[in-house]
Order: sequence, then structure tokens, then C-alpha cells
Amino acid sequence: RDPRRSFAKLSLRRAVMSTPAITIRKLDSTYCEFLLEGTDVSVANALRRVILADVPSIAIELVEIESNTTVFNDEFIAHRLGLIPLVSTDVHNMKTIYEAGEDEEVQDIEFSLNVSCRSEDTQHVTSDDLQTDPMWPRCVPIGYNQRDNKGILIVKMRKGQELRLKAIARKGIGKDHAKWSPVATAVFQHLADIKINHGMLSSLTDEEREAICEADPKGTFRHSRERQTIEVEDAELYQFDGEVLAKAEELGVSGAIDIVQREDAFLFRIESTGARPAADIVVSAFEQLQNKLVTLESGLEQLLAREY
Repeated sequence: RDPRRSFAKLSLRRAVMSTPAITIRKLDSTYCEFLLEGTDVSVANALRRVILADVPSIAIELVEIESNTTVFNDEFIAHRLGLIPLVSTDVHNMKTIYEAGEDEEVQDIEFSLNVSCRSEDTQHVTSDDLQTDPMWPRCVPIGYNQRDNKGILIVKMRKGQELRLKAIARKGIGKDHAKWSPVATAVFQHLADIKINHGMLSSLTDEEREAICEADPKGTFRHSRERQTIEVEDAELYQFDGEVLAKAEELGVSGAIDIVQREDAFLFRIESTGARPAADIVVSAFEQLQNKLVTLESGLEQLLAREY
């Protein structure tokens, strides 16, 4: 009996038996908070890394400087342009330089900038000064020419200075460069499983129980004077700093509060840069992760077929 085949079948059975579930907690255009349950930390971390590195977006890649008399050198301005988030609604209709075939052209989105300062006042050059590509009308800097948005600052100019350039934006992923990562934050938090021995806590005074609650800086616990015990206010606030456990031990009730990490539940918080909606980023990340797993399964089957 081949042990590698047995291992592969065992892993497949575990995957089938596992039924991860997602509960959306908060959702708007730039923020998504959801609870992932029924899986382990390896899957949670894989999802986080895919969100950071494999969800595509559009960003400026090439910059041709025609004239630059500002205080910033050409490379600095090119770098700042690349980090301006662009609305990536059309990213699904584009291909990266690695996805395009020999007979296919990589879709380029062209931008231009032509600004000169003629006044005595300092002039701010922002993302609103970029001229967009009429062929791609939806691909614009976030907040482009919106009344309540001042634009993203590129450079400040004084009288007599000018900046003229052309730029090309392309589809890419964060694995190639951070400017293509569509998120500002992608983190997950381990949840705490808290068990309280009320019998042990009943031997303490009200002041001592208050001291235990106050030892946690996040306010995870509250003191119930009526029940003469400690209750959990919100387990998600606990940061595993150990202060409450240390205080309980100091007061002679070590073991009255037991806190362990849940191994099957993770709270995700995703903040978009604005390039893509937060919900779209999460859905795309699951699709990318699924594609990776299919590729891995196919490669494993081919390897086993060749050897046996």
C-alpha cells in the first residue's frame, strides 16, 4: 500500500468533511469584517496572503517624464504616481504581461499630466490634474474630481516650475509590486475561548474582582456585583496579553480564568485602498485560492500517476 496515496486520500477526506462558514459582520465599499469558522489557521493565513498578493488591480507602471523642474527628481515622482490607487472596475477585462499570449497585446491605459505654476502662491499638483484615457473612462484615480475630495498630492510647485509627463497603467498583482495590492490592511484575529470558575472568584472581595477586570486594558471582562463574580463583556476584545491571568494568580486564584485560542475561528478585517470594493476583493481572493488548490491537486495526481 502506497503511503503517499493514502496521505492524499486522507487529506481529501478531511477537506470534504471540513465545511468552513463565513459570517459577514460589517461591510461597506472600503471595509469588510467577517468571521471565518470551521477551518484551521493554515487556511486563514493562506487567504490573508492571497488577499495581499494575488488579487489583481490596476496601477501606473511606466512613466515618461517630458519636463520636470520641480524639487522632486523623476524617479520620486514616478514612484508617487505608481502608488495612487486607480479604480479597477475593468481589471477583469485586462491581462497582465504574464497572462497575455504571444499574439495578444497587453492593455495599456494612458494618463498624461501637464501643469505649470504661474502664480506667486504654492501650487499643489494632485491626482485630479491627471488626464485620463477616454478609452477607459472608468479607470480614474480614487476620488477623481469629486467635490469633497482634494485629490492625492503628487508634488508642490512654485512660480516658474512645470511638470509634463505621460504614464501607462497596467493590470498587476501585489506579488509583483505593492502598488498593485488592493488593500491597505488585511489581518485576521484569533478568537478567545474563555472559561470562568465562578466558585473560585466568589472567595474574592468586590475590590479584588474589580482589579482583575481592570487588569485587561481592552475591557474584555466586567464585574457583576449582584452575582459576585466576573463575566465576559466581549471575548473578541481580548488580546492574549496575559494581564488578567497574572492578576488572578497574584490574588491567589490561579486557574479561576482559563483562556485559550480557538483553533477553528478567525475574525478578518479587510480595508480596501479604494481600487476595488472590499466585497469584490474577498470574493476574488477565494477564487484565486480555489484555483491554487485545483492546480495543486492536479499536479499531485499527475505526479502520483507518473510514479505508479
